[in-house]
Amino acid sequence: MAQQIPITPDARADGPVDEDGTHSVAEDLAYQRHAIVNVVYVGRPGAGDRGWVLIDAGIPGSKDAIVKAAAKRFGDGARPAAIVLTHGHFDHVGVLEDLARDWDAPVWAHPLERPYLDGSAAYPPADPSVGGGLIARLSPLFPRSPVDVSAHLRMLPEDGTVPPMAGWRWLHVPGHAPGQIALWREADRSLIAADAFVTTAQESVYAVATQEPELHGPPKYFTVDWDSAKRSVETLARLEPEIAITGHGRPMRGTALREALHTLAAEFDAVAVPLDGRYVEAPARSEDGSAYRPA
Repeated sequence: MAQQIPITPDARADGPVDEDGTHSVAEDLAYQRHAIVNVVYVGRPGAGDRGWVLIDAGIPGSKDAIVKAAAKRFGDGARPAAIVLTHGHFDHVGVLEDLARDWDAPVWAHPLERPYLDGSAAYPPADPSVGGGLIARLSPLFPRSPVDVSAHLRMLPEDGTVPPMAGWRWLHVPGHAPGQIALWREADRSLIAADAFVTTAQESVYAVATQEPELHGPPKYFTVDWDSAKRSVETLARLEPEIAITGHGRPMRGTALREALHTLAAEFDAVAVPLDGRYVEAPARSEDGSAYRPA
């Protein structure tokens, strides 16, 4: 059974890389990889204090690298207008509490992620039975307890706007997490896709290390609702993005990206959904509370 959709190397959209590992994808859009995950910086270089936005907050231990990259890109001491979270898995909130406190920054997220961000509920257990490599096998060891940024937490408005990000809209793309969002800018068709789809086989240490361009569904070991995950990919494919920055892997652009994304949507059951797994037959969902475990 196919597990990947190859993308030609010319679809890569890494852009120029700085010495701190920050890649410029567009004039006001950059990303930085932290071991297994990406964070995104939205704002023009030199934007200054409160003139930019951080998307997600890396893994534990990534604070210094994020702060230094932000200072270099936007100016010494430049704090973000906000931190916008695509979802609250451990590799996206690793230093969120520290950054929100030190920067006194509001944290915007989808209401269905609130229990994972106010300390009240944990994510469902990871599922190593989905296979795919060492990272999947190790996934039960990954943290799933909530963080608590209650003092800074804000819920995204129902109208789809993102208050600190003019020109961007948020889209609910559940499946990998109940309140996962993607961010979309129609003006240049830029997509920050979170983990709705990724461009590396996140279950495999080798694939994560080599970062070869290929399209995959969401990381299998943490995806708890495969029907919703499929609909989310279909939603994003209909956007026809010009560029996509994903939570894991290299950013991609152009016709090759769009063709691969449509193929993923059409063949999702065969390409993305594991043959076996605890959440294949018994999804964990927000509707019945099964996605929220005692903290």
